[in-house]
Amino acid sequence: MSGGTEAFPELGRHCQLSHCHQLDFLPFKCNACQKVFCLEHRSYKSHECPKSDNHSRKVVVCEICSTAIETTGEDNEKAILEKHEKSGNCDPTKKKKPTCPVKRCKEVLTFSNTSVCKHCNVKVCLKHRFPGDHACSNETLSVLMPAKVRGEANKFMAALASRNAKDCGKKNSREATSPPTTPSIKAC
Repeated sequence: MSGGTEAFPELGRHCQLSHCHQLDFLPFKCNACQKVFCLEHRSYKSHECPKSDNHSRKVVVCEICSTAIETTGEDNEKAILEKHEKSGNCDPTKKKKPTCPVKRCKEVLTFSNTSVCKHCNVKVCLKHRFPGDHACSNETLSVLMPAKVRGEANKFMAALASRNAKDCGKKNSREATSPPTTPSIKAC
């Protein structure tokens, strides 16, 4: 089937999908199977291209230097990594810097923004330096907290519990019994 119209036979191409054959003036050529398709069927998935894996890009990351190595799908990953290590391009000094271990935090830990938790000895960024910010366990906090501080905290909680809710908001009894002030200027 050729493309185009009667006036312009060389213009456009028909979609080569068996049930489509739509005339498209801007056709797409599949880079895997070399057939021509319309806009609707241009993707590998839509025309079920048998050679779609030939042009897919896959990457293996080296554990030593954190370099991404592109694979063609022909070799296995171990052989590619061994070839990379022997090539001389694998440099452990290029390894990526450590990041903050807090979930969803991508901050790179450097000399100036790293803090070590005194309770759990985990290196975190400055945003998460407090024990409550980096999921420092409460057990380690209670063990490492001095007894004097724990005793004062317990006294405070006991005093708070002893107060009645009905006492809150009431004015002092002396303030309630004071005489009302008299205005100094009388209105006529």
